[in-house]
Parts: sequence; C-alpha cells; structure tokens
Amino acid sequence: MKKRILLGVISGLIAGGLGGCGEQKMAAEPQATDATAAQVNDAWPELASPIAQDAAMEARITELLDKMSIEEKVGQLVQVEIRSATPEEVKQYHIGSILNGGGAFPGDDKHASVADWVALADSYYEATMDTSDGGVAIPVIWGTDAVHGHNNVIGATLFPHNIALGATHNPELMRQVGAATAAEVSATGIDWIFAPTLAVVRDDRWGRTYESYSEDPAVVRDYAGKLVAGLQGAPDSDELFNGKHLVATAKHFLADGGTENGIDRGDAIMSEEELIEIHAQGYFTAIEAGVQTVMASFSSWNGKKMHGHKYLMTDVLKERLGFDGFIVGDWAGHQFVSGCSNVSCPQAINAGLDMFMAPDPSWKELYKNTLAQAKSGEISAERLNDAVRRILRVKLRAGLFEAGAPSERAYAGDESLIGAPEHRAIARQAVRESLVLLKNNDNLLPLARNQRILVAGDGADNIGKQSGGWSITWQGTGNQNSDFPGATSIYGGIAKAVESAGGTAELSVDGRFEQKPDVAIVVFGEDPYAEMQGDVSNLDYPGESDLALLKRLRAQGIPVVSLFITGRPLWVNPELNASDAFVAIWQPGTEGEGVADVILRDAEGQVNHDFTGKLTFSWPNDAQPTVRNPGENEALAQFNYGYGLSYADSEQLAMLSEESGLSEADTKEALAVFNGRALDPWSFQVTDVGNNHSVISSSVAKLQGISVQSVDRNVQEDSRRLQWSGEGNAIAGFFANSRTDLSAYLANQGALVFDVKVDAAPSDAVNLGINCGMECGAEQSITELLKGATPGEWKTVAVDLQCLAKGGAKLDMVLSPFYVRTAGALDVTIHDIHIAANAETDISCG
Repeated sequence: MKKRILLGVISGLIAGGLGGCGEQKMAAEPQATDATAAQVNDAWPELASPIAQDAAMEARITELLDKMSIEEKVGQLVQVEIRSATPEEVKQYHIGSILNGGGAFPGDDKHASVADWVALADSYYEATMDTSDGGVAIPVIWGTDAVHGHNNVIGATLFPHNIALGATHNPELMRQVGAATAAEVSATGIDWIFAPTLAVVRDDRWGRTYESYSEDPAVVRDYAGKLVAGLQGAPDSDELFNGKHLVATAKHFLADGGTENGIDRGDAIMSEEELIEIHAQGYFTAIEAGVQTVMASFSSWNGKKMHGHKYLMTDVLKERLGFDGFIVGDWAGHQFVSGCSNVSCPQAINAGLDMFMAPDPSWKELYKNTLAQAKSGEISAERLNDAVRRILRVKLRAGLFEAGAPSERAYAGDESLIGAPEHRAIARQAVRESLVLLKNNDNLLPLARNQRILVAGDGADNIGKQSGGWSITWQGTGNQNSDFPGATSIYGGIAKAVESAGGTAELSVDGRFEQKPDVAIVVFGEDPYAEMQGDVSNLDYPGESDLALLKRLRAQGIPVVSLFITGRPLWVNPELNASDAFVAIWQPGTEGEGVADVILRDAEGQVNHDFTGKLTFSWPNDAQPTVRNPGENEALAQFNYGYGLSYADSEQLAMLSEESGLSEADTKEALAVFNGRALDPWSFQVTDVGNNHSVISSSVAKLQGISVQSVDRNVQEDSRRLQWSGEGNAIAGFFANSRTDLSAYLANQGALVFDVKVDAAPSDAVNLGINCGMECGAEQSITELLKGATPGEWKTVAVDLQCLAKGGAKLDMVLSPFYVRTAGALDVTIHDIHIAANAETDISCG
C-alpha cells in the first residue's frame, strides 16, 4: 500500500550538517579583498557580449555622471516596489528603478486594466524626468516577473512553465515564447523582464523546480540564449530593444537550483568545477546573446551569500565573462549578507551588486545609509560610478532616454497584444510539444472524438490550477476561471473537440455519472505554489482522493486516462497502476486546448498530433528524497531522463511497486495551516464589519473595519499583518470547503500553535476560534495574552485543543482550524500557524 507520509527531513538540516554533507565536494574558494581581484579559475571561459560598447554612448554616460550629484547616483542604485513608493517619493530620492512584485497591481487592483498599468508607468516616468529641483533627468526602468508570459496581467497569454518547455526540446520555440512575452509586457508600458530563470535543478524537492528547463545543463545552455534573443531581440538586428523587445534578466546567479536538499535560498555546496560545468552553462549563452541584466541569487555558494560574493559577481561575471550590464538583487536579498541588514549593506555594492531590490518601506533608510556610506568612502567613488555607469548603459541601450513616456511608445496601451491570437497559438504549440506520455497500455490513446467521454478531477476545469504559480497572484492561488479571460481549461479544450465530432464530454469533478461513459479522463495534480512555499520534504504525491477516484472508475470497467498536473516529477506509482494511460501535462498555462490536440484523434479518426515531449527530469521510483539525475542514481529512476512514449510505441507498463520507501511517520507530526501562504485545503479569508466575505489573494486588502497586508518576517511575504479599526466585529482566518480530521491531535495533547507580534494591544475582547460548520465550533479568549505581549516582539502561542473541543468544536470535521475575531482595535502580525501534538500550552483547559 502507498504510505502518504510527509517526513520531517528538512528540519534536521542544521548548519553544521550542511557543511558535513558537502565536505567532499567543497573546494577552497578564491580569495579577494574589495580592492583586488582574485585569480579566476581557468575553467571559466572568456566571453564577450555581442552588444559592443559604443564610444559615443560611453562619453554621454561620463557627461551624465559628471552632472549627477552623489544623491542622484545613490538613487540609481535603489529599486523600489509600487506598493511602497509613490511617484513623488521616486522623484524626491532620484530612484532609478521600480518593480511590481508577484501579486502587486496598480491601485492594488487585481483586475487593473492595461490603461491602468500604462498610467502608473507614466507617473513614475514623469517623476524621474522632472528636473525642477535642478537634478538630471534619468528615466526610471520598471521590472516585472513575467516568468511564463505577462503573468501579473488579466487576460495575458500564460505559457507552460519552464519544466514543460524543457520537455519540448525545441530551442527555437523558446525564441518565439520570449518575443510573445515581451510584446505583451510592452503593452503595459514596462521596460524590463525578470526572466529567463536559468536554474539547473538537482533536487526536485525545491519549490521552484518548475522554473527550471532541465536537470541537464545542456538543455538550459541551449535555451538561455534563445530566450534572451526572443525577449530583447537579436543583437545583430533592427529588432534589438525595438518597441516589442525589452530588457531581459538572467537569474538567479548562481546555482540556485543546486542547494543542498532542495532548500529554497539554501547553500549550494560544491566545487567550482561543478559550479561551472552544471550551473553556469545557461549564463554563457545568455551573455553571448547580449543579456543586459543579471539577478543575484538568494542562495549561497559554500556558505557565502551570492549578494555579497565579489569573486563570482565581479571577478567572474563582470571581468572574465565580459558582462557589462548591471546586477540587480533579489527581493531584499542583500539583508542576508554577513554583516548586513535590510537597511544597510555596503558589502553587497562593494562585492559587485549594482542595484538593491528594496521592496518594503524601509528603502528610504537603505537609501540614506547607502548615501552616507558613499560620502564616507565606505563605498568608493569608483565603485559607485561603475554601478551607475552600468545602469545608465542599459537604459541608454534600451532607448529609454529617447522613448518618451510609456504612453507615447509604439505599443503601450495596445490591448490587442494581451492574449493575442498569435501568442496563444505559440503557447498552444508549446503545450502540445511538452506533454510526456508515461503509460499507454493497449494503445488507449489517442481517443476517438465521437465517444461519450467523462472528464473528471479537480484540475479538469480549473485554469488557475493548470497554470500553476506566478499566475496573476504570486503563489497562483485565489484565482477563478473568470480571472483568465480568453483562456481554455483542459475540459474546455476536450469538450470543444469532442462535440465538434458528435461525441459528448461530460464534466464531473467527482467522477459521478448517470450514463456510463466509454472512457474517463481524470485531470488532477499539484495545486499552485511558488518559491519557498513549494518546498517539500519528499517526492510523494499526497492525493488519496485522486487515487480513490481512479480506482473507482476502473472498478466500473471504464478505461482511465490520467492527466497529471505537476511542477516536478513526483512518485505516483499507485496512480500509474490505477490508470490505463498516464500523461504528465505539467502546468500548461492558459491554452488547455493543446492537451486535447494530442490525446484526441482528428475528425477523420487519425492521429492529430503525436506525443513528442521527453522528460528533462528523471522520474522517481519511490518517494524517498534521493537525488536522481543522469549519472547520479539513475538506477533509482522509474522513468529515466529522456523517456517519453509516442503513438508508434506499443510498450505495456507492468504493475509498479507501491512501496513508497518512506517509513511510517509519527501521528504526532505537526500539520501546517499557514506557512507563508495558506496551505491546502485552506484559503485566507476575511469577513468585515459589514459581513462582506472575501478570499484574500492579493498582498494588500482593505475592507470595512479590517485591513490585511503581506509582510516579511524572515523571507518575502511570509507573514500577515492584520489591523482592526474598532468599527465592529470582523474576522480573519483560514477556511476550506472540505473537512479535515484533527481528532488524532486531540488524543495526543494537541495544540493550535502560532507566532504573533502585537503592535497595538486590543481595545476589546479578542477570540481565537475553530469552525466545523453551522452551530459547530468554539472560541477561546486570547485577549489577556495579547495585552500582556511585549509590543513589537514575536511570541509563540499554543492553545490547547481541549479548550476548543470542550467548547463544541468537532475536531474530526474541521472547516477552519484558525480564525481571530474582535470588534475592537487591534494590530497584530501572524506567522507559522500549525497543529502540533504534545505541545506545552499557554492556554490550557485541563
């Protein structure tokens, strides 16, 4: 039997353990001071960008530098986020760049129009071109995470995620994907795209695995230059940085996909040779295609943070590899450099970082400290001028000085570019070519269109689920089909094709039917997630309900086709055994019709499109967290790198082992409710004073009597600040449409545990509650506990589950494991909510 267990393997990876694990692979790191260059390893190639420096442009940059004050120069080094900086502040501090983070929109409006985006771009541009204070006009550059299309904008074409694009083995298609993405971004007046991601993932537990094209550096190398050329335009052509081509970013430098145990923002422990041969390959072709920006990684190499790594950023990237654009940080990543904080990090600038990404309101203090450090000489005038020169060089090459306001540019405001038919056609082709056929016993596929087809599973008609993370919202959660106008779900594509041939396609998420179908297609898999929050401790796919559905259909004599939505290879042997055909469809994005194109025959009954996708990641033969890559534990792969059937194959897949390899976990293991995001099956919801109910999927939300903001505690947006105004009763918490059985925790001295920081003590009673339906639930007062907390300090609170059970909560049918209610004024921030056994409690009931 399959054991659906999550092992706590990550928790054991303390710093000392990491060093021990990597001891045999580590090599002495070249040493250099801030003023000298280290001897660069000869294995690094000498490269040159095809976009050569222009003498006249360099002279113009020198002239600008001579005119700029030190305050203006420091402003160019700071990138702020649209939620934390007004145009007036951008003007006042001479800010050089802005960004919108995932889930950030003009006016905090998820459904902001193209015109709204352009208008906001105009306001920032005009602020930086205002010289009424006697300063120099330097146009701002706006960057956005368009990682699989312009994924922050309603109606945009969302391409399959990178893991799917890798399976196409089609580098030329990548150029088309890049060009289409840039065109849609240009319509919103934005200048700069934070893509492509060039990670070579080694451990599939990493939550960003789907952002990688392959575990094979050769694939990443072949793709990188093509993506850059598509985004920016070919360097030897008139299309370079023309109206539909924008500045690209190679990220995240370096070895973000090589961290030990797949831990996001962790430590890549390896020799320099491995760093070069595996993790740097994509950067070589990106530089040779003329990429203009590189983003530093949150991660470390052998214990040293990339944001402060002078050898890699300056000696290798800038000097040896010939990169003459600028290096931008990742989301406040400078604060993790030794000796730094969020508001002070001269070490990063001195190491070679050219632009801080400073997304929260503390950027003003960062600016002031950096200015003082530049004036004191802690950051030398030479380093400051070099950083600014690089930023100005990119802005000049991109034509921003001559382009005028975003609204005046050729394609800004052109709504026809958003989700344009030609872009959707490229995405649909990418879907077709990315599908990997893992099983097709008795040649069940392709299916005839004129059959009675049942389409089941929670992914069948769920465009948000099929699109994955970085889809409108950062984590890709909180969306519904109406948020994707012009898109087609998997079911929608199947139904259109089947009905055109006289067949019927019945949608039934739970697989129930009145008339027995000829065949069932079940669409299921991972729910959306993004960085950090997508990390897992093993490779087990925890889908008991999906497996039960597959078995129930087959028990009724119905052939079953499984379409598996996933951002990484996962152990699904039981699901494979319960299916007649099994297809990895990855996260195909908005063009679900591409799936139907391949699994269904054409109108004449012939093969419409064959399967051509091949795995670029090894597929596991059990759920153990064992690294499987070509040349590394290949015998432990269920399907090796490069596997993928076509319709010409007649291979019969025998029954597979259903032993997961995981040991039985302690039933007392903690159950996470909120860890940076609401975890499945719960969503973060608020009921305001007017009893208006809202699912909160954006980073900022203001309702009647209560406001919510995503804030940083340890990492990006890992906590939620909740502010009650005192206008009346309002509730914030985590709710689901399905029930969760927590009774085992009740039997093992269980507690509801969470971290809280009180910034303003409650003015009225505050209750913590659990809900299990109408007239089913309980609340426990936490008023005195919050009043007694030290303001501004984090405190871990544990509430005995017995208190809530005695109050009437039925813990075997929980719909909400945590909510907070008050009618008074209160300002608290919450972090890391979970259910734990054998906990020492702050609130006990005996």
